[in-house]
Amino acid sequence: MPDSVYKIIELVGTSKESWEKAASSAVERAGQTLRDLRVAEVSELDLQLDAKGKVEAYRAKLKVSFKFEGS
Repeated sequence: MPDSVYKIIELVGTSKESWEKAASSAVERAGQTLRDLRVAEVSELDLQLDAKGKVEAYRAKLKVSFKFEGS
């Protein structure tokens, strides 16, 4: 079996409902343009607030890896 090489990128997903949906939307969107996604690791969670301190959006920062193709 040949050795493999993976690239890791950082993504931020947002959702008005939850951190889980924010993370899921980032992975789903990346999957539309990247092939062979392997691992998604949540590295940070935060909230976007309005001027009154009310939660506007949940944000999830992820590290996502995918396999390099070609020779």
